[in-house]
Amino acid sequence: MIDRRLVTLDGRYGLVTGIANEQSIAWGCAKAFRSLGAELAVTYLNDKAKPFVEPLARQLEAPILMPLDLRVEGQLEAVFDRIDKDWGRLDFLLHSIAFVPKEDLRGRVTDCSKAGFLLAMEISCWSFIRMAKLAEPLMANGGALFCMTYYGSQMVVEHYGVMGPVKAALESATRYLAAELGPKGIRVHAISPGPLKTRAASGIPEFDELLHKAQEKAPTRSLVSIDDVGYATAYLATDAARLITGDVIYIDGGYHIID
Repeated sequence: MIDRRLVTLDGRYGLVTGIANEQSIAWGCAKAFRSLGAELAVTYLNDKAKPFVEPLARQLEAPILMPLDLRVEGQLEAVFDRIDKDWGRLDFLLHSIAFVPKEDLRGRVTDCSKAGFLLAMEISCWSFIRMAKLAEPLMANGGALFCMTYYGSQMVVEHYGVMGPVKAALESATRYLAAELGPKGIRVHAISPGPLKTRAASGIPEFDELLHKAQEKAPTRSLVSIDDVGYATAYLATDAARLITGDVIYIDGGYHIID
C-alpha cells in the first residue's frame, strides 16, 4: 500500500531559478512543487525580466523574489544568504539556466570561440556546481538538486552546436555531485525534456522542424509540456524518490530511444 505522506512537499523549502515567463520549464516545475505544498524562493534575471516573473511569483505565494544574473558577481551568493537568513535550510533547488552567445550556437562546434565556450560552460554548467556547494550546508537533512539538460548531450542534434558538449559536461557533473553528496542524503538529477516551445528554444535554428520530428517519431506520438516536466520533477523531490539519484531523467515521450 502506498504511503501518500511520502508524495508531498509540505513543510519543504525550494529554490527555483530560470523562470522567464509562463512558457518556461522552470515555471512548470515551480507550479508542481507548489501544488505539493512547498514554499518557494524565485529568481528573475534582471529588471527587464522582473515584470514577467513577479506576477508568477505572486501566484506561487513566494516569500522570496530576488534578481539572479550569473554574470553579476555576488548575486548567487546573495540569494543563498537570504535563504539562510529567512529559512535556515533548503530542501531542493532547480537550476534551469543556460546561455551561449548566438554566434557560437549557430555555428560549428569546430569554429566556436574560446570566450563563447567558456561563458557557456560557466553559466550552463559550473553555476550548477556552485549552487550545489552553496546548498550543501543548508541541506543538513538531505535534499535534491535538479538541472535541465537535453539529449543533444548524447547525440549530435543539428543546430544545437556548442550546447551539446556543454550539456554533456553538465550531465557528468550531475553524476559526480550525486556520488559526493549522496552520503549526506542529497540527491542530484539532470532532467532531460523533449523539445519544448520556450523562449530559450527560440534561439535554436530550425526549431519547428525539431518539434515536428519529435512528435512524429516519439513512441507516444506527443510533445512534452512544461507541466509534464514539472510533475515528474516534483515527484523526484519527494521522499517517495529518496533512493533515486545521479540519473538523467528523460521526459520526452520516449523520443530518446528512437533512431
